[in-house]
This record gives sequence, structure tokens and C-alpha cells, in this order.
Amino acid sequence: MSNNVENLSPQIIRRVVKEMEDLVSNPPEGIKVQINDEDVTDIQAYIDGPAGTPYMGGVFKVKLTLGKGFPQEPPKAFFLTKIFHPNVAANGEICVNTLKKDWKSDLGIKHILLTIKCLLIVPNAESALNEEAGKLLLEQYEDYSQRAKMMTEIHAQPQKISKGCSGEGPLAKKHASDKSKLTAEKKKILKDKKRTLKRL
Repeated sequence: MSNNVENLSPQIIRRVVKEMEDLVSNPPEGIKVQINDEDVTDIQAYIDGPAGTPYMGGVFKVKLTLGKGFPQEPPKAFFLTKIFHPNVAANGEICVNTLKKDWKSDLGIKHILLTIKCLLIVPNAESALNEEAGKLLLEQYEDYSQRAKMMTEIHAQPQKISKGCSGEGPLAKKHASDKSKLTAEKKKILKDKKRTLKRL
């Protein structure tokens, strides 16, 4: 991937850096950004699956790519975590009006990330990139929901990204042995789910 910094003016780079710093110090609920010091145009964030959706409990990695036309042109947005969603293509590309015809140059990165989070809450079957997900959403919501949940359980598990807090105190040792039992069970469940997904 080529570094995009040289394509952007110093003012734009300053604006992006300031926005990213604001997002780190004052993150929107359920969104955590990662700053790439080498390339500020490589914006990555983790979005928590919203409660009450099939994505609940998952953590989804998202990437925004700022092109040389930014901010006149919208950035491209991708899910790096596999997801079953009408507005997400097989390659992870996200289709949302904010990043297409409704784009305005004063919309910031925070707005884009919040829009993507909203898309997890309210998918738009009309602009489906994943036709199968769009069709299921409209015609068989229960099947859509189950499939999205399964993908979330397989691909969007938080322990993959956060190594978690190491347990301290007298209960830590007890939990360690419980954990190995749990992970073995989890692995078996995941294997079964993957098998089921392949059949779908």
C-alpha cells in the first residue's frame, strides 16, 4: 500500500491529525480509533456491534482511505472484519450515501465512523452490495439475523484484538484453568458454526 501523505496538502494533514487526536481523547461511544504515525491517511477504528442488533458483542475493524481529492472527495471505507451485511461488499467495501452522493467536504472522520455504526443498526437493503443479505433482510429477517450473528461470533470476537486485562488477586489462578476449558468449548462451537456456514 503506498503512503498517501504526499498527496495531501499540509492543511488537510493537520486537520486529519487534529481530528484523530480528538477522537482518541474523546471517542464516540463504541468507537475506538487507532492512529498510524507513519501514515495519517490510514485511518483504522474498532466499532462495537450495537446492542439489539445481530452484530451485538462483536468488534468490527474498519478502515478509511483518504484519496488525494480529500476532503472534496469522500474517503473509501472498508470493513476489515468479515461481516454479513447488505451494505458491505465481499471485499469489505461499504456503501452508504454519506460516502457517495451526500458527501460534504466539511463532514469529519467522526461523522463517517458514526454513520458506519448507524449502518449496523439500520441496514439499507435498497443500496445492497451484498444482494443475498439485502434479500434476506427484506424477506426473511430471522434468517438474515441468524446468519449475521453467526458471522459476528466467528469473525468479530473482541479477544482477538484486545489481549484483555490479566487477572490479578486470589481468583486469577482459578480463572486461568476455567479459561482453558472455556476456549476448548468455544473452539468446538466455532468449528460447528463454520461448518454450518459452509453449508448455507
